[in-house]
Amino acid sequence: MTAIPVRDRLVDAALALFDERGYEQTTADDIADRAGVGRTTLFRHYRSKEDVIFPDHDRLLATVKERLATSTADTAIVAVTEAVRLVLLRYVEEGDRARLRYALTSRISTLRDREIASVARYQRLFREFIAESWGPAPGAALRAELMAAAVVSAHNHVLRRWLRRDTAEPAAELDAAMAQVVSLFATTEAGHGAVSGAVSGAGPETGAGAAGATSKGGSRGNGTAVIVVHDQRDPEHVAAAIRRALQQV
Repeated sequence: MTAIPVRDRLVDAALALFDERGYEQTTADDIADRAGVGRTTLFRHYRSKEDVIFPDHDRLLATVKERLATSTADTAIVAVTEAVRLVLLRYVEEGDRARLRYALTSRISTLRDREIASVARYQRLFREFIAESWGPAPGAALRAELMAAAVVSAHNHVLRRWLRRDTAEPAAELDAAMAQVVSLFATTEAGHGAVSGAVSGAGPETGAGAAGATSKGGSRGNGTAVIVVHDQRDPEHVAAAIRRALQQV
């Protein structure tokens, strides 16, 4: 039988003790004892007792930053969408641990404040990336702030639905939610080339091929943004909806 890693044992111990005794009543020594390790071992892996139950946000943020760094101006929004998905899937991979954490953060203010602070780090990263990809156009800083907030809100909405077992397909729901986010900003930005790309679950190759169409002279076309999402409806029905939307542009 494969031994459970020390980090996982500490997480399970902390989640159980916070639920049984309460956060304030649980000490780092209690967690270490329940996990069958010493206090020194706990602090070798985590900086504090509350750190034990949260994902390694430093590592996850680094992964997100690496994904964003691989993008070009034409695939920036694709990169944001895929980076957000990386965060969502990290929670989904945790399974019941994520749901136990959600239950705890919902009722323990100290843990909830910690979660809110972590969310702010992702929003700041997305804001800085979007602002840089859009450049110093008038009003771009505010739009980047608004879009970053919308990106995080879309992710959190889908994540909460998954945590409450309201959806069994969080990745597909996130694709649809991100398509809505992109569409909110495409009208004002597409004509300037700021929002380009495709939202798709098929990976960066799909998005790159559909993103940022240009004319022969190298300038943007007529300002139309193409957004690709998974859809189970009949293709002709979808095509008709797209034609109607284009007529309104």
